[in-house]
Amino acid sequence: MLPPDSIRSMPQHNSALYRINETTSYHRYGIKTLGWELTVCNALEGTESPCRDIIDKKQSFGNLLYEHLACHIPVDAVTSIIEIGGGYGFIMRDFLRRNKKLKAAMIDVSPEIIKIQKRNLKGSDVEFINEDFFLVDSDFLAPFDLVVLNEVAGDFPTICDINPIVFSLSASELDPMMLRVKNLFTSYGLPIPDNSCNLNIGAIDAVVKLCAAGIRYIYLSEHSCEAGVPEKMRNKIQISAMGNPERIPLMGHDEYTIKFSHLSRIAKKFGYRVIRGQYKDFITYEYTGRVNFILTSNSQKDEHEIIRHFIEDLYKYEYLILIRD
Repeated sequence: MLPPDSIRSMPQHNSALYRINETTSYHRYGIKTLGWELTVCNALEGTESPCRDIIDKKQSFGNLLYEHLACHIPVDAVTSIIEIGGGYGFIMRDFLRRNKKLKAAMIDVSPEIIKIQKRNLKGSDVEFINEDFFLVDSDFLAPFDLVVLNEVAGDFPTICDINPIVFSLSASELDPMMLRVKNLFTSYGLPIPDNSCNLNIGAIDAVVKLCAAGIRYIYLSEHSCEAGVPEKMRNKIQISAMGNPERIPLMGHDEYTIKFSHLSRIAKKFGYRVIRGQYKDFITYEYTGRVNFILTSNSQKDEHEIIRHFIEDLYKYEYLILIRD
């Protein structure tokens, strides 16, 4: 497996066949360029959040996620957890409050983010690791019962504009990067694309690394390029399942949506049972007249825009729970 820095340094002999997303935020940007992103986790932080006001269980994201995981795995029996790219530490804070037995660790490339995590988790027994996750030894990861990658995989490197001719060329005609891409599709039975495509190479590497380490429970979530909305909501929530990872321009960096069907196939190849869903599975809301107004009126009121964005994300975000039985 190649870490992000290696991906960038590899020679690109067939440069017309693909390009690397060079502006991914995973490449050691600090908090000054990342800024505050209105993720679902952040949107539910704070009791006065307008997003909390519309959901059925008026709790933080971490608490809602913990309860959802408990429906699928014996989360109360988990004794060790590691979170990769844990943001401001809100999820870990909630998990540690719910499970007093947890031995916890957090990995992040940004020392500035780790400072915030330490502040928000003050008094908790957490090991903070300022390191590139892709460079962490698998032997270190293997003892953990549960790993969490929440709203972070889109920051990992993406190979863009892969020419489908790659899949018909011989090994001698491909540079190391495209040969690796072709081998990935072959090894894991990924559908060969008919048109130019983007590949979440960093997210794939992360799943391979964690599955190969044999971690028993893996939770991963991110914006999906395959998510959709129910028929009755399609005139209210504008989401199109393009099926190809899409660029999301943010302050100082780009992210890419994730092709979850690729990650699911890979996890199954490693013998994992896969549970796949959308945030709407565990963050539910009542479709009231107020919600209908917010979704259909195009109101520019700040609170309404925040709620509209939040509800769209409940469908746009997908998650995987991977279980090694």
